[in-house]
Amino acid sequence: MKRNFLIAFVLMSINVFAQNIKFSDSISLVINEQNTIFVKAVFNKIDTLNLNFDTGTTELVLTNDVLKNKLKSKPKLYNTIYNLKIGDGNYKTKVYDAELSGHGTDGRFGWDLFKDKIVELNYDKNLMVVHSELPKNIERKNKFTKLKIEFFKDLFLVESKIKQNGVTNKDLFLFDSGYQRTVMLDNDLLQQEKFPTEKMEVINKVILKGAQGNEIPVITSNLKMLKIGKYKLNNVPVQQLTANKPLRDKNIHILGNEVLKRFNIFLDFQKNVVYMKPNSLFNVKYIDRKKNDI
Repeated sequence: MKRNFLIAFVLMSINVFAQNIKFSDSISLVINEQNTIFVKAVFNKIDTLNLNFDTGTTELVLTNDVLKNKLKSKPKLYNTIYNLKIGDGNYKTKVYDAELSGHGTDGRFGWDLFKDKIVELNYDKNLMVVHSELPKNIERKNKFTKLKIEFFKDLFLVESKIKQNGVTNKDLFLFDSGYQRTVMLDNDLLQQEKFPTEKMEVINKVILKGAQGNEIPVITSNLKMLKIGKYKLNNVPVQQLTANKPLRDKNIHILGNEVLKRFNIFLDFQKNVVYMKPNSLFNVKYIDRKKNDI
């Protein structure tokens, strides 16, 4: 009896120690000309893939072409759990299909793989780092702005402000590293809040493709000011969504990766907080501005 108690105590101590191990897993992060960020990952222990880290989605999504023509694995969609190795970490996820993914990628994985962790996106060092706890002094460094995460269903949002001709609107924006452009503004929400869209200079009108290959008519206009936390971005070419909204039951604006890449970021999914500070890309020209300058 005494011996069994000792064994139980030792096992309990080992388990507590294991739970308190601190780690930081650094993974090479690629960002291409289209603002798609991706890492190498191994699916089901045999398939090496380039996967977009898409904070605007959940679990794992692979393109139909990859599912049919590239994988050695033959995954069952929607219900079966598979292993996805990213860096030194092994994550459990279901698999979904889509027609498209970010340029140069085989699919995308969502933020929810890291629900109990902190994810760092360091564009200066081209690193994605998964931490077991928030690095010390991040909250004390004045250069970081702190944003509270708000959840809508399985997606997360942060508060930001837009300003045009003296009118300022404050709203929650979907934090979407999978959206390759700057900001997608919801037209219904703009009208509801009487934002002066008619005074925004029109830069371009195009048709974009959604993840399922659906066509989305989009107007690109000049926004005088976007404010994220304490940081301001002036004269941002933003997209105005007129139809085929990404969320059917909510009018919502989107922060895309052409804006997000201008910050080094800590996504704290333990306390549900985002930390952001400007990096070396903060003042680079926007894609639509480059086209407009030619």
